[in-house]
Amino acid sequence: MSNDNKNTESAPKRDFIRDIINTDIENGKWDSRVHTRFPPEPNGYLHIGHAKSICLNFGIAESYNGKCNLRFDDTNPTKEEDEYVRSIIDDIQWLGWQWNGEALFASDYFEQMYEWAIELIKAGKAYVCDLTAVETSEYRGSLTHPGKPSPYRDRSVEENLDLFERMKKGEFPDGSRTLKAKIDMASPNMNMRDPVMYRILHARHHRTGNKWCIYPMYDWAHGLEDSIEGITHSICTLEFENHRPLYDWFLDQLGIHHPQQIEFARLNLTYTVMSKRKLLRLVEENHVQSWDDPRMPTISGMRRRGYSPQAIRDFCRVIGVNKFNSTVDLALLEHCLRKDLNAKSPRRMAVLNPLKVIITNYPEDQVEELDAVNNPEDESAGTRKVPFSKTIYIEREDFMEDPPRKFFRLSPGREVRLRYAYFITCNEVIKDESGNVVELHCTYDPATKGGDSPDGRKVKATLHWVCEAKSVEADVKLYESLFTAANPDDVKEGGDFTDNLNPDSVKVLKGALLEPSLSQAMPLERFQFERIGYFCADKDSTPEKLIFNKTVGLRDTWAKIQKKGG
Repeated sequence: MSNDNKNTESAPKRDFIRDIINTDIENGKWDSRVHTRFPPEPNGYLHIGHAKSICLNFGIAESYNGKCNLRFDDTNPTKEEDEYVRSIIDDIQWLGWQWNGEALFASDYFEQMYEWAIELIKAGKAYVCDLTAVETSEYRGSLTHPGKPSPYRDRSVEENLDLFERMKKGEFPDGSRTLKAKIDMASPNMNMRDPVMYRILHARHHRTGNKWCIYPMYDWAHGLEDSIEGITHSICTLEFENHRPLYDWFLDQLGIHHPQQIEFARLNLTYTVMSKRKLLRLVEENHVQSWDDPRMPTISGMRRRGYSPQAIRDFCRVIGVNKFNSTVDLALLEHCLRKDLNAKSPRRMAVLNPLKVIITNYPEDQVEELDAVNNPEDESAGTRKVPFSKTIYIEREDFMEDPPRKFFRLSPGREVRLRYAYFITCNEVIKDESGNVVELHCTYDPATKGGDSPDGRKVKATLHWVCEAKSVEADVKLYESLFTAANPDDVKEGGDFTDNLNPDSVKVLKGALLEPSLSQAMPLERFQFERIGYFCADKDSTPEKLIFNKTVGLRDTWAKIQKKGG
């Protein structure tokens, strides 16, 4: 297991779910065993909201020496793909978790679910209905008015068995018939008003091919899957709370193992959308390049941007688990990220907007190797050599010809420190025909090698730089939030969440100059570019074509928010 995936976070925070489990263990429920599951639908890539559920389910299993299954709820063949299955497996393993046994699939249980449906039909508790989807909705009633029975509700057991078998054999077209549970059309819980268990769908399934043309509805399959796997604690998000009575009804009617469902609040994050439907739109409508676009809140997108698995796990631990919906500030996620990257990321020097500096009194053909610290937070990281020569580059924003009073970086006649190198003084400014500064002529003090002055004189600024003779060129992509609004769904009447897309969410800098060691950066390797921020080599970066993505800046706005708040 890589250093990224080592579980070094603090102990999980106490929460109401763990309180329930502790009570169950004390009472010997399920022989005091704990068995959870993470059940994604393979209809899209996982996002940061799923990471919360992953860390909760796998973390609980780990805390109680229990088990956690990975189960794909693949009951809708029209939206599911093997690509999504592979991406989900990659994401969970990257986060540092491993599931119990082999990955499981709802489709593994289709035959058993069908047999249980037959059992309910024989017990007079399920029937084949010919109402269309629109008619079914009309018959269902509303929150203030009870529903009315389907005209097909009282079909005989024999007729229902015959029709259901013929549905399975593919005799009827899509949407022409459904199998419904016979419960209570006057129930105050709309989910209990004769819900659909099976629909006809002539579609090829990514695992079972064309074997089936009837597919179980999620509400029918969900509890059965947990029961088959012997799950003890079925942890769901709050939107499934009103579905729990239906799951309970199915399990009780069949008399099979009955897990305990517990609901928690899903993660909402500022400047982010968490709907897979909306994320799919962003991809399909080319608002982003792909599911793993570094602006996306998908786990694969965050990985490509340079997020570490430990930072995401730490974030999930810090936000904890509760029973009420709320929105977490993006700044907290970035705070957790900076904390982890600061401790682990090698330091390197990179100049994103280069300005040439010629050190006029430096030997013409000399290139010397200077010692540079790899990570001041980690002495074991050691040092590296960085080349220095007569011509170097600094950031253009680190020079002003006519600076304001509080500008302490380089300007005519001013002395500054070059990181790990020397003190230099600006003596001459070279401009082009349009009056733009294109080159600075400076002198250096050889006695200040390493960045310190033997006579004790002080300078107020230290600049990063790269050596022209040994520098390597790269494309650097600067990313900002994908949305300009904290709540992207906050739009004018008739508007759409895409109205809040940030037109400046990515800026590509061509010709950035980097210190030579970065030419060997491995894809997804993370660094701190000194004085700039944290960056990651893109997955498509090569020594011949270097590409770096900005992960996050150095400023920690969450720390300021917390300080301001008391």
